[in-house]
Amino acid sequence: MLGIHDIWLFVLSGLLLNITPGPDTAYIIGRSVQIGWRGGVAAALGICAGCLVHVFAAAIGLSALLAASSTAFTVVKWIGAAYLLYSGIQMLRWKAPENLLASSVEKPAIRLSQVFWQGALTNALNPKVALFFLAFLPQFVDADAPHKALAFMVLGLMFIGTGGAWCLLVAVFAARAARRVRQSGKGLVWINRALGGVFIYLGIRVALLEAK
Repeated sequence: MLGIHDIWLFVLSGLLLNITPGPDTAYIIGRSVQIGWRGGVAAALGICAGCLVHVFAAAIGLSALLAASSTAFTVVKWIGAAYLLYSGIQMLRWKAPENLLASSVEKPAIRLSQVFWQGALTNALNPKVALFFLAFLPQFVDADAPHKALAFMVLGLMFIGTGGAWCLLVAVFAARAARRVRQSGKGLVWINRALGGVFIYLGIRVALLEAK
């Protein structure tokens, strides 16, 4: 009815894409090690929320506008690059509290809401993610399908669902494997530096993207 075809191939491709290690996985693992499973879950949910923005955009045609308009692409690109670079620099500058255990009980080093929004904005402001959904989803929808937007939404939600489940598993396993690291101030500093490096790397990559 929706014109969706080769659903098995879509699910398989989505699973392979989701389990392939990348910046999102690095961010989830880093927050899980730093804060615990709650931090990893917040990061995973934020990343899913950012992807959901692009699914809606693909469904209503905004991603097509982004691909067609060099001006729109450039604006989103530089906003995303600026945010990523700023976040990366802030992470590089982070210092562990002197009394790490006491401060972690009284006030976490970073709020879960901040972890969520960093993950969400990292994806939502990345035009490369928008172009991915615009290129990937239509391959599994008939050209003459009567409800293409709805078909894109269904496929997008399936992709996010499988990806979200995988990210949650990564968050839990990473948190369990890193309990000792969270008790070390130096360890947390280096985790932040690693995450900061990932964000700066992504910011540079986004800044170098060119509209096609």
